Parts: sequence; structure tokens; C-alpha cells
Amino acid sequence: MNDSVRDQYEAYPYPSRDPAEEVKRLVVGSPSNLMELNHYLFAGRRDFSRPFRALVAGGGTGDAAIMLAQQLADAGGPGEVVYLDLSQSSRAIAEARCVARGLTNLRFVTGSLLTLADLDLGLFDYIDCCGVLHHLKDPAAGLTALAGSLKDDGGMGLMVYGTLGRDGVYPLQEMLRRLGGERPLADQVALARRMLSGLPASNLFARNPVIRDHGGSDAELVDLLLHSQDRAYLVEEVAALVEGCGLKLVSFIEPLRYDPATYVKDPVLLREFSGLAPLERAAFAEKLAGNLKTHVFYVSKNMIEDTVATAAGRDAIPCLRVFQGPQLAKAVQRDLALKGEFDGLSLQFPLPRLAPAILPWIDGDTPLGTIQETLHDLDPRHDWGSFKAQFDQLYAVLNGLNHLFVRYPV
Repeated sequence: MNDSVRDQYEAYPYPSRDPAEEVKRLVVGSPSNLMELNHYLFAGRRDFSRPFRALVAGGGTGDAAIMLAQQLADAGGPGEVVYLDLSQSSRAIAEARCVARGLTNLRFVTGSLLTLADLDLGLFDYIDCCGVLHHLKDPAAGLTALAGSLKDDGGMGLMVYGTLGRDGVYPLQEMLRRLGGERPLADQVALARRMLSGLPASNLFARNPVIRDHGGSDAELVDLLLHSQDRAYLVEEVAALVEGCGLKLVSFIEPLRYDPATYVKDPVLLREFSGLAPLERAAFAEKLAGNLKTHVFYVSKNMIEDTVATAAGRDAIPCLRVFQGPQLAKAVQRDLALKGEFDGLSLQFPLPRLAPAILPWIDGDTPLGTIQETLHDLDPRHDWGSFKAQFDQLYAVLNGLNHLFVRYPV
């Protein structure tokens, strides 16, 4: 990154975080949730009681590093998270959050991901890099540097900006740069606030319902509108970046966002979509939705094996990421449907008849075979075949919304 980018994050650490709030909540998200990355990168078979090294490249004020370190600590294994960032101000906030949680498995390093080879940090099982590559002059050089620090069976969770969902951002950036680009950053913030307060209703940025980051602190406004260097990607460009660095694109998150059938129900069109390759379907869905402001995705260094877990057998253990099974069962019992909120687009996804009976047994420890046997004891009609068909329908929705994953005993 250039000096102006580093100076920006020294003056306005991003995202805005208060270490005192660590006693109230753990900030969680995607990628890098331990359950989620196990599902997509290690086929649900990673044993976190064994050594596991993670790098958060561009750690900012610490969200991903704190989440990973806390979840690894909860798993009870000898895991280590290395935080890497250029900004001393951001690092200070992340370190304060770490102290507030009493974490001892988090190591802090100041530096650039572009110089990873010179930092002697070793190799990593997993690398998180969110909101960083799109701020580099050469994103491919950055991703190549990360790949060089990844173990052969490792993977990464990445996030870059999405082109279509950021409609109006770049013309506004250009205007603000033209008016105040040479002024101190604090003066640019004041100018941007004045500009935002008077945008005509016809302005593309004003009409974009999914971009609201600037409504928070000045740090959020600076990152969105006053950044000196950023670019956005279409699905095809994400794939080209990944493949050009010798990596495999595993999955976008949430998968249902990248499925045309989420947005179009016309049976004739659905038949046409069915003939598209997976990447073509994702690109088509992006254009249909028009609101993907970021792309969150997993990539693997293993180009041969499929790293995604599947609920294929009786020993598969379903795991809910956020919800508790009994509460979710109660919420969906009446309508047999689950709502999904995709940046202002509210959708309903139908669930199978057996969903309210299955969900209370999903606790992250009970395998599918045991769940089926329990339901069979209550009703002999629930043999493995009929149960599995119902579970697969439930899984398609909940996994597609990034709520349900699979792991296997280790």
C-alpha cells in the first residue's frame, strides 16, 4: 500500500471499534468463522485440538483476528493467530481488544503483506484477507504473496468489493478528490459530509439502497468515499484473479446469493439457467441481483481434492452457525419458510415438512444417523431415505444462507 493509504488508517482506524465492548459481544462474521472455514476448506474434518496457524493479513482494528483467536481458544487446542497490519493506530485498538478478552494465542506484527516472505512468519493453515487486496496497486501481487505463505493443504477466506453493488461510489469519490484531494484528511471529511447532505435525489449514490457505510463514524466515511486507492470486481474478475495466482475458487458466501434461481422463478428461464456452469450461474446471479457490494469467498491451494464438506452419510454432524436449533424450529413451524435479507432484498425460502422436527436435534454434536433414528422411534415412516431427502432440502436452504455446515468426528 502507498503512504497515503497507511496515513489514512493511522488517522481513521477501520472499522471503528471500542475495546470496552468486548465484555458485551464477540464480533462475528464471514469469512473466518471456525465452523465455516472447516466446512469449506477442510471438508469438515479439521481437528482444532491439534496445532492450527492462522494469519489475518490486514487485521485493521481486529474483528477477524479476535474472532478466530477466541474460537480457537474455545476449541481448546494450541492454535495461533498472527495479526498483520501497517497501521499502528489500528493495531493498538486490536491489542486492547485482545487484552480485554484475555487472549494469549494472538501475536501482533506490524508490516505489509507484500513483504511476507521477508517477515519470517512461517507457513499458515489458513489466511484471512478481507478488504485489503482491492486497495493494492497490484492485487495479484498481494494474493501471490499470501499464497506463498500458505501450506499446501491450506486455504484462505477473502473479501473484495463488488462492482454492481457499489453503483455511485466511484463518481462520488472522483468528485470529492477533485474538490478537496490536496487538503488535510479532516477537511476532506467535512467537505464530504456537506456534499452528502445536498446530493440530488437522482444521484446514483443517493439512489443506491445498499451503501450505507458512511452513516457511521468518520472512519467508515473515509474508507468508503475518501480512499486514495480501491477497485471493485465482478464475479468473473474474482475468478480470474484467483486462478491467475494458482489457487482454486471454492465457494462464494452466501451461496444462495450466487444462484439465479434465488431471484427468478420462471420455469422456462430456470431450465436455461440449469445449463450454465457454476461460475456462469454465479455471474448471472450477480447481474440479476445487482446489489452485491462485496464478494466474500474461500479459495484453496489444493487444486485436486474437493475441500467442501457434504452431508453424505450417517456420521455427518450438522452445525448451526448462529441459531439454536429449538428456537429456529419454533420460528419456522407455522410458515415452513425462512426469510433471507440480501441487502434490501427480502426473500422467503420454503422449507421441507420435516424441518421443525429435525432442527431441535441440530446441536453441533449429534450426527445425522442419530437424528434419523430418534425421529424413526417417534414415527416409523422416517426411514433413512425419506429423512435424508427432507434433510437435504433443509440443508440446501440453510447452507445457502450460510447458517448450516457439516463436520465429521475427528
